[in-house]
Amino acid sequence: MADHNSLISVKLNQQASCLDALYALLNEELSTIASRRGAGLKEIAQQKMSFLTRLSSLDKELSKLIASNDFQNPEVSELIAQVKTQLVECQKQNNVNAHAARQAQLSVKQLKEILIGAPTSMTYDQDGKSVNTESKLVRNLKA
Repeated sequence: MADHNSLISVKLNQQASCLDALYALLNEELSTIASRRGAGLKEIAQQKMSFLTRLSSLDKELSKLIASNDFQNPEVSELIAQVKTQLVECQKQNNVNAHAARQAQLSVKQLKEILIGAPTSMTYDQDGKSVNTESKLVRNLKA
């Protein structure tokens, strides 16, 4: 029984370490998004998939170990709570990264439209109503 609990503890510690590394990678991803380095994002995405595959594998192993044993071990329960907390933090950071990526994509699209002279743009008048205006910013440039 003690060996079984120690095996569960080892797997939970492996999961916790993997989540720590994933969280650090997510922070690196946010920096990469902010600096608009596309090549770095591809590498980070591959590393994220590797971490997620490892976490999934550990989770399957743990679910078999825990299901096969009825126990009330406070150390194991504490590790489970820690891993769940880390997982929530990783999910929050991933959502922040997704939002940052969408915002970066939107700003690049708007910049592109300004530079190529999008036919109309939407602005607001004094009363707060939307107004479509013709863009003449780039139309008369000769390169």
